[in-house]
Amino acid sequence: MRRKLLLVMSLSLCLVMLASGLHAAEESQEVWLLVDDKTSTLHIYRGDKEIERFSPISLGRGGAKRLRLSGSRATPTGEFKINWINEDSRFHIFLGLDYPTLAHAREAHKAGMLSEPEFYDYLTYYRLHGSPPQDTVLGGSIGIHGLGEADPNVHQRFHWTDGCVAVTNDQIEKLAKLVRLGTKVIIR
Repeated sequence: MRRKLLLVMSLSLCLVMLASGLHAAEESQEVWLLVDDKTSTLHIYRGDKEIERFSPISLGRGGAKRLRLSGSRATPTGEFKINWINEDSRFHIFLGLDYPTLAHAREAHKAGMLSEPEFYDYLTYYRLHGSPPQDTVLGGSIGIHGLGEADPNVHQRFHWTDGCVAVTNDQIEKLAKLVRLGTKVIIR
C-alpha cells in the first residue's frame, strides 16, 4: 500500500512539473512590449525574440518619469499591463495601461505625492474594481495609441502626447492584432 501511495505521489509530482514546464514554455512565447524613451522606439517581442520595431514614436511632452503628477504631460516609466482597449478612440485605437500601478501608488505615497486618505482611496478602488482609479493626483488614462487625426509631421519630430505613447495609425493596427488584455508593457 505504501509503495502504491509513493508511486501515485511521484506520478502526480511529475505531472505537475510537466504542466509547469509547458506553462513556462508557453509564457516564454508571450508577446510583450518595450518602450524606450531614449531611442523613441517601441519594440515588440515574442518571448526573447524581437518581432517588430516602431520608430520614431512619441511620448509625453513632459518626458518620461517614474512618478508623474496629473497634468505634467510626462509618460510614466515602469512595468504595466494592457487592461482595456478602445477601438473607437479619437486616436484611432487606444490600448489602456493599468497606470497608476500599485507600485506607483506606494512610491508616490512614500514620496508624499499621495496623502494617506488618497492612498487609502486608491487601495479601496483597486480592491473593488481590480484595476487602478484613473482620477488620482498621479493621473490616469495612460496608454498606447495611434495618431487619429493628429499631424504625422509633428509625430515624426516631437514628443507631443499628454503622457501616452503614440505610434502611427498603421502601427497601432498591427499592434492591436498582436496584443491582448494582460499583455506586459515596459516603459523605460
